[in-house]
Amino acid sequence: MRIAFVGKGGSGKTTLSAVFIRELARLGRPVVAVDADINQHLGAALGLTGRQLDDLAPMSAVLPEIKEYLRGDNPRIASAEQMIKTTPPGSGSRLIRFAERSPLDEWCALDLRGELSGVRLMVTGAFAEQDLGVSCYHAKVGAAELYLNHLVDGPGEYVVLDMTAGADAFASGLFTRFDVTFLVVEPTRKSVSVYRQYVEYAAEYGIAVRVLGNKVVDAEDEAFLRAEIGEALVGWMGDSRYIRALDRGQAQPFEAFEPAGRELLGRMLAEVDASVRDPARMTSLAHLFHAKNALAWANRAAGADVTLQIDPEFAAPAR
Repeated sequence: MRIAFVGKGGSGKTTLSAVFIRELARLGRPVVAVDADINQHLGAALGLTGRQLDDLAPMSAVLPEIKEYLRGDNPRIASAEQMIKTTPPGSGSRLIRFAERSPLDEWCALDLRGELSGVRLMVTGAFAEQDLGVSCYHAKVGAAELYLNHLVDGPGEYVVLDMTAGADAFASGLFTRFDVTFLVVEPTRKSVSVYRQYVEYAAEYGIAVRVLGNKVVDAEDEAFLRAEIGEALVGWMGDSRYIRALDRGQAQPFEAFEPAGRELLGRMLAEVDASVRDPARMTSLAHLFHAKNALAWANRAAGADVTLQIDPEFAAPAR
């Protein structure tokens, strides 16, 4: 199951991503956690030290190797250089099976320990000084999109992405790669405005959005979110000493998380486990966005018609 956390910058999506990952780990569920935000804070929210994160190679740093591996013997892809972020798998492509090790585990993944045993962390990489003025962040996020396009996962296997803020998530087809999208909303007009914009864009492609309220302090905040969001509101996070300590970098055992927060996590997991994937529709959207990117810029960049990379007869094996 693939889960995205999105929302306005500062809404708390990284924190909620981290506690949801911790809940999955507590339950013994295998997780791949991916930090795909321009502000790379998921690792810190999971309690990793700066040295640990410095030793973790970002996906964007090994993107050529990832492309060459995924290309495999696909005759529709002349070279790894012609692969773009939306390139879908086809006959001859190498697929990544969730439960099996792949070269990506050696190149750009970190197996976590302790309370987070069973979690693998990957990061797309921070926006570097050499990128300023010459590149956009979505070039780095492209590694995560290629990963999801070539991933074979199934029930009981969880991939959790902490995404870029606001409508930036729509700069590629990545937003269509998920079974559940959780949008974090604060009880403010500005945050609700981001929610409405996101839902409007997502609805165009049939993407359902579940909403998590955050930083809710009283009944007025609750009433505001209920009135503005309606049935899409899964629940909300109120004041939490555990989360405040987490945000300060003060590690506490997960059992210290308050019962109200645990109840919200239970509702979130129920939403995820109840979702049903439509593989044909997901493939159709992948092909649609690959063609859109090809016509917008990729054909010029690659010097070839990359729409020919679409293999209409290919269907990824199900788990």
